[in-house]
Amino acid sequence: MTSAGIPEDRLYSDDHEWVAVQSTADIPTSPVRVGISRIAADNLGDLVFIDLPAVDSDITAERSCGEVESTKAVSDLVAPVSGTVTDVNTDAVEDPTLVSTDPYGAGWLIEVRVTALGPLMTAAEYAEKNGQSS
Repeated sequence: MTSAGIPEDRLYSDDHEWVAVQSTADIPTSPVRVGISRIAADNLGDLVFIDLPAVDSDITAERSCGEVESTKAVSDLVAPVSGTVTDVNTDAVEDPTLVSTDPYGAGWLIEVRVTALGPLMTAAEYAEKNGQSS
């Protein structure tokens, strides 16, 4: 983890989503998990509703693929990668507080069989961009 508590074992988008990929050098051969960062979860506040894409639906990097709703706002979930959704975290849909309390673990949102990566940053780059570096 970075000193700001951002896991280094994944990459991050400008829109505060993470994807469990460590490098943009290769497209992963197995499905990868996608979620929102702690920064996004903290800014949103208490989540009350999550709308995720269905299994077998295609998503496109940098395009909306769902929504997260909090007591403060409704925000688009913007895909950090392109590919096909292989799994949806129904636990997070049923209990959106999982995303707030454990965004990098139990609060993951979808799994995707990736066909292309969007523009992504390392944990250090993401932390710096969001004023979280030491």
